[in-house]
Amino acid sequence: QVQLVESGGGSVQAGGSLRLSCAASGDTFSKYYVAWFRQAPGKEREGVAYIDSVSSPSYADSVKGRFTISQDNARNTLYLQMNSLNIEDTAMYYCAARLRRYSCTTPLSRYCWTSWGQGTRVTVSS
Repeated sequence: QVQLVESGGGSVQAGGSLRLSCAASGDTFSKYYVAWFRQAPGKEREGVAYIDSVSSPSYADSVKGRFTISQDNARNTLYLQMNSLNIEDTAMYYCAARLRRYSCTTPLSRYCWTSWGQGTRVTVSS
C-alpha cells in the first residue's frame, strides 16, 4: 500500500497561486491512479481533480481552467497547481490513490480511493 504525504499549503490572497505536492512511498507510484480532494469546514470532502485513465486528467467544474493536476512517476510525486484562487478554495487538501487494476465509475467520489494523505491546509483571503 502506498503512503502519501502532502505539502505546499499555506495562506494566499485571492487571485494568487499555490502548488501542492504529494510525495508517495512504499510502492511503485505508476501502479496507481491519483486524485486531489478538499474539505472545507463543515462540508463534505469533494473531488477536485483526478488522473485515472489515458484520457485524463479531469477536473471538478468549480476548478476547471484554474487547477492543473500532474503526476511525476520518476519523482514519485503528485502535484496540484492552483491559480486564480478565490475564497471558496479555502479547505484542507488531500491526495488520494488507488491501484490501477481497480476501476471506479465515480472518480470524484471519495469512496473510489483507498489511500489518503494527512492533508495540507490552504487558506485564501480577500
